Amino acid sequence: MENKKMPALEMRNITKKFGDFVANDNLNLIVQKGEVHALLGENGAGKTTLMNILYGLYTPTSGDIFLNGVRTNILNPKIAIENKIGMVHQHFMLVKNFTVTENIILGKEKKNKLGKLLLRKSKKDIVALSKKYGLLVNPDDKIEDITVGMQQRVEILKALYRGADILILDEPTAVLTPQEIKELGIIVKNLTAEKKSIIFISHKLKEITQFADRCTIIRRGKLIDTLNVTDVTEHELASKMVGREVNFKIEKKKANPQKPILKIENLVVKNNMGLVAVNKLSLEVKAGEILGIAGIDGNGQSEFVEAITGLRKAESGKFSISEVDLTNKTPREIFLNKVAHIPEDRQKFGLVMDFSVKENFILQTHSYAEFSDKGFLKNKNVEDFANKLVAKFDVRPTNINKKARDLSGGNQQKVIIAREVTHDPQLLIAVQPTRGLDVGAIEFVHKSLIKQRDEGKAVLLVSLELDEVMNIADRIAVIFEGEIVGIVDAKKADINQLGLMMSGGKL
Repeated sequence: MENKKMPALEMRNITKKFGDFVANDNLNLIVQKGEVHALLGENGAGKTTLMNILYGLYTPTSGDIFLNGVRTNILNPKIAIENKIGMVHQHFMLVKNFTVTENIILGKEKKNKLGKLLLRKSKKDIVALSKKYGLLVNPDDKIEDITVGMQQRVEILKALYRGADILILDEPTAVLTPQEIKELGIIVKNLTAEKKSIIFISHKLKEITQFADRCTIIRRGKLIDTLNVTDVTEHELASKMVGREVNFKIEKKKANPQKPILKIENLVVKNNMGLVAVNKLSLEVKAGEILGIAGIDGNGQSEFVEAITGLRKAESGKFSISEVDLTNKTPREIFLNKVAHIPEDRQKFGLVMDFSVKENFILQTHSYAEFSDKGFLKNKNVEDFANKLVAKFDVRPTNINKKARDLSGGNQQKVIIAREVTHDPQLLIAVQPTRGLDVGAIEFVHKSLIKQRDEGKAVLLVSLELDEVMNIADRIAVIFEGEIVGIVDAKKADINQLGLMMSGGKL
């Protein structure tokens, strides 16, 4: 007879070392059947490492895993999947040139007796599954042609398709709109009602208090506490996570906008399918202000930013920086006109993943006299520069020779931000700058953006986080179907009014 009180999962005394670095230090985690258990901690605290051990991507240095009371060796993801463990990674594990269907069924293909792939049957199953959980996708779309938010849906569906009883969601809401987050809440409730267990990794304390039943807090690889979410406030969770008081509302002085730095006139940009994504968009960003662009994902934000950073061709219209026309110039030419860019996809556009941290810090400036002489790097100067940035921006671990791919998502983001703001830009374009960061790091990034503004720089913030835009922007421009439908003073902004505009309503 099944013991109903038997936990779905126990991870006992888990330690994981990478050389001398201890990522998990004697950690314990107990997850009950049918509960949402949040895993909370700073970037680099060891949360994802612990879940990678559960999913078989890492082998623990020591410790044991018990599933339904049975000690289980999870040596690889295949064994994890066989034991009904699914993982939705923060950085998507999708094949870009495969379709949605091909990605979801990969490794679990349905075939007839002759070995032929039953693709039509698989599509039908995926459509039914997506309707059941409110995760509508087009099964024929290629991954490279869909938005980041849609890719997130595919990852969730991929885990559900394999019938996971324990589902690990690593930053699942990082790229979702408020409406999609509500829908995810319904999905999670449906899953727990079926006695499935959800491990919910998030830096968004509001969502932890909304979604989770219990929460385990990790700091620098060590267990700090496990508690019932209803017993604590968001501020208490944040303090336990970072070990100090955190200010959620950033204090900032009144903006002092000066001359326009970025001027955009009637910009038209097409997407990958040749359709107009940015439609005659006009905008100005002034020195000494933060202009926030708010909108639901997929309304032309990505194409707009790619056009003004030289990554995508503009069909018509123009944009200038301090009255220098930079329309359809290369990213290098735009950078040399003192434009810094924190990209939406840090791994694709922000970093060379197999380069070291110190090499990523000098990607645009390696040819400068400070760092090179006759084609040879001045290693001492590069290392001194990198060590200063690592200390100033609290990049962990502090090893500048570590590959960028070995850092947590939040620390990868810190490397990009450190590099971009260090070269005295006149315009800083920040796209989803706090995606995947913990509350302490978010506070740091927001202060960094405000500091740039207070130093007289123009800051263009593009974010799907409406709270973020309202918190730090001075003016808010709302984008819908590639057009700016209105611009409001952030101090007077009303969340309902902004929500209406984001759905296409006019002021």
